Amino acid sequence: MSKIDQIKAPISQELDAFEFKFREAMRSSVPLLDTIMTYIVKRKGKQIRPMFVFLSAGLFNDINESTYRAASLVELLHTATLVHDDVVDDSDERRGFFSINALWKNKIAVLVGDYLLSKGLLLSVKNKDFNLLEIVSEAVEAMSEGELLQIEKTRNLNLSEDVYFDIIRKKTASLIASCCAIGAASTGATAEQLKIMHLFGEKVGIAFQMKDDLLDYGDDDIGKPTGIDLKEKKLTLPIIYTINQADSKTRAQMINYIKNHNRNKKKIAEVIDYVNKHGGIAYTRKKMIDIKNEALDLLSQMPQNVFNQQLAALVEFVIERNK
Repeated sequence: MSKIDQIKAPISQELDAFEFKFREAMRSSVPLLDTIMTYIVKRKGKQIRPMFVFLSAGLFNDINESTYRAASLVELLHTATLVHDDVVDDSDERRGFFSINALWKNKIAVLVGDYLLSKGLLLSVKNKDFNLLEIVSEAVEAMSEGELLQIEKTRNLNLSEDVYFDIIRKKTASLIASCCAIGAASTGATAEQLKIMHLFGEKVGIAFQMKDDLLDYGDDDIGKPTGIDLKEKKLTLPIIYTINQADSKTRAQMINYIKNHNRNKKKIAEVIDYVNKHGGIAYTRKKMIDIKNEALDLLSQMPQNVFNQQLAALVEFVIERNK
């Protein structure tokens, strides 16, 4: 049994039931839409977000229909943002599959994103899950702000750690924070517990994104670094730290490479090599582990049961993964 399957074990039946309920929530009487919805369901990944929802719910009480709707709401709204992101980024692939816009063009992709958004809203409104809708809507708002902030700062090559953390807190961490809070809310967690679970999820999400950023530099012997972020002029913590520590001549050279030669494989490889040799990776990894430990400290304040143990294991999994 794989590590992820071990973590899923206490909620495996619930996750199987969720897959069916989620597919039903996406159904449409329009054949084209139904075909696209089937394609979206087939290409879904490890179920990390639903796992956070169900484990956070089980932490406080029995998983119920509200929990299933909470997980569906997160997935519907998140999938809507991904479909729209692929249009914005003019991306042809996502997780090894063709994107919706690559197969059905931008106009249809935008409408599909709108459809998914409306499905999520209706699912909550019809069932009067207004507290759940508020949690996830705040996450979508933050994700949009994070994307726009990143676009703005990428133009000027952001070199601030504070801005970097603000971007990933909004863009990535807000969604995992909402998964943990919405799961807990579905099984009657108190206001104080919800606050702690939201902060727990936010810290996990920040560490999760930092791991992604490390993988771009070939962290943990995963093979050759990709340098995708640098090619897109996105400055993540490894390069931000390294540039800020470098002498003025080296700093100017690296900025020039990223700004004006970001499609030159040799020069980007030089930047990656410099980051690896001058502490950027070690600094980022230490920060990531510190934030992960802060998340686990928050989790230790919550009820102690099998769901708590599996949440802790899931946190370790997302930080130690190699892809």
